[in-house]
Amino acid sequence: MATTSLQFNMERFFQALGDSTRLRLLNLMDEKEVNVIYLAEVLGHGQARISQQLAFLRRAGVVEARRDGKWVHYRIATPRHRGAALVLRDTLAGMHNDWRMRADRAKLAQRCSQPTVSASIDAPMPVGCRGMRKKLGVRG
Repeated sequence: MATTSLQFNMERFFQALGDSTRLRLLNLMDEKEVNVIYLAEVLGHGQARISQQLAFLRRAGVVEARRDGKWVHYRIATPRHRGAALVLRDTLAGMHNDWRMRADRAKLAQRCSQPTVSASIDAPMPVGCRGMRKKLGVRG
């Protein structure tokens, strides 16, 4: 049976969740909109590798992108398939208890607490960082 672009690809969805780098990316985007610069800094990978993984997540229907000038901001998208949406929600919730995922989120929070984290490239602060900064007691 041929699939159309309107059909949800369950195999691709589970492949997206079956990779540790993609899971780490989803973890960092949970409730936030983040650009590649911050994701690459936190994960310690090159921008090209992160962009490839984000493209896979977009094709799987779990990430959306928004362009703002030269920057592209990524956020989690709820899959159209109800079962997949529930799996994604439970996966994200489960990652909150994993020490490696907590360490990544703490690293992003630390980056957000530094007003000049990416001054050399003038990367915009991730949407949601302001809340992280407030929790850390950082002004600005």
